[in-house]
Amino acid sequence: MPGLPLILDCDPGVDDAVALLLALAAPEALDVLAITTVAGNVGGGLTSRNACLIRELAGRPEVPVFAGQDRPLVREPVIADHFHGPGGLGDLPAAAPARGPETTPAVDYMIRALRERPAGEVTLALTGPMTNLAEAIRRAPDIVPRIRQVVAMGGARREGGNITASAEYNIHADPHAADIVVRAGLDLVLLGLDVTHQVTATEARRERISRLASPQARAVSQLLAFSARTEARLGTGGAPPLHDPCVVLWLLAPEIFDLRPCHLAIETGSALTLGHTAVEFRTGERHPANARWGVSADSDAAFARIVALLERYG
Repeated sequence: MPGLPLILDCDPGVDDAVALLLALAAPEALDVLAITTVAGNVGGGLTSRNACLIRELAGRPEVPVFAGQDRPLVREPVIADHFHGPGGLGDLPAAAPARGPETTPAVDYMIRALRERPAGEVTLALTGPMTNLAEAIRRAPDIVPRIRQVVAMGGARREGGNITASAEYNIHADPHAADIVVRAGLDLVLLGLDVTHQVTATEARRERISRLASPQARAVSQLLAFSARTEARLGTGGAPPLHDPCVVLWLLAPEIFDLRPCHLAIETGSALTLGHTAVEFRTGERHPANARWGVSADSDAAFARIVALLERYG
């Protein structure tokens, strides 16, 4: 029996690459219809290349990759190669993939897939800026009620920002896109820094992955080692958080996370707090709930699931 029909929208990126490897390891649970890419952590040409390379590494050549928007809707691009390396995959070797992305643009594919599939069937997993989905909604608002659910990594409340004092990177990189998505009336789950900072690749956990023999596990070990060195170099302190893998983990094991209904709004008008996620738990007539917000995670359970998924590669 096929798994949950899923479009993975991403900007690989070190932690996106880990998330892709985890999602592609569980075809009985996640039926990955396509990987769509967007400019974010690195430029759009690199994010699509990286998605194709990770698809090859996972041994899933049948999953198509569609290259998406190469800049935010309004603001100037903000890349994060200081966290992900100039090519986006840390220090992993990155040659040209054997097969590149499809010729159809990602937004066109997204609209077509949602219109052709039964309403309420397809879930979208977003681990980068929300530009592709926002543009799809702008072009084809009829797709909104056809989406089963959107699960995204983005935002911060208690933890503060990781790109500015109050903004998390994925939202800050395209706040106008996030605003469109948040106000669209979707079934929306947001896993922001409040939970991803609880799911960390400690030295002991990285060592456990390093003992796995598969090329896929070795790649994850190398990616996490790069992230640990980057955290130390930038002085952010502690073990590297596993941001984007939390989206895949929630889809596979939602019991790992605690969520609370909230009214979510995105700051788009202030240069000082651009991309801030205003999370209001006191919902009601004035502030109706429009999302569920991740507030805590069982780090040990999350990591156990990561190891179990990587063990599937043999």
